Amino acid sequence: MDLRTRITDALKSAMKNRETDRLSTLRLINAAIKDRDIALRGEGRPEGVDEAEVLAILGKMVKQRQESARSYEEAGRVDLAERERAEIEIIGEFLPRQLSDSEIDAAIAAAISETGADSIRDMGKVMGELKSRYTGQMDFGAVGPRVRDRLG
Repeated sequence: MDLRTRITDALKSAMKNRETDRLSTLRLINAAIKDRDIALRGEGRPEGVDEAEVLAILGKMVKQRQESARSYEEAGRVDLAERERAEIEIIGEFLPRQLSDSEIDAAIAAAISETGADSIRDMGKVMGELKSRYTGQMDFGAVGPRVRDRLG
């Protein structure tokens, strides 16, 4: 079952079970995907968003909520931070399992050998390879410095 279908089914289930918080988060996910669909149609891609782009959208939503939760905690608004964390949990249900540190190291090593990277100038190739295979499974902001260390 593709990701969009899973999200739609979860949305229907939340409606039937009257889970208001879950329903609002699922509607936000659907809205973000539809916004991207519309933008892509404007760029001449009538098929819309594919699985990798849906994963990227979900990853971005999680990152936004993590930043918001941190800001709310710093401001002393624990209630709002908890709401953001609850949304992260719901969004996380649709993301693939995050890779462990050892799995990330193995993925970096494999990407470096497959692309033939041997210097820092090849970092873009390595990151592109990792993004094409592991979107939603690792934080590329944290992986970048590790790739740089390996190539540097």
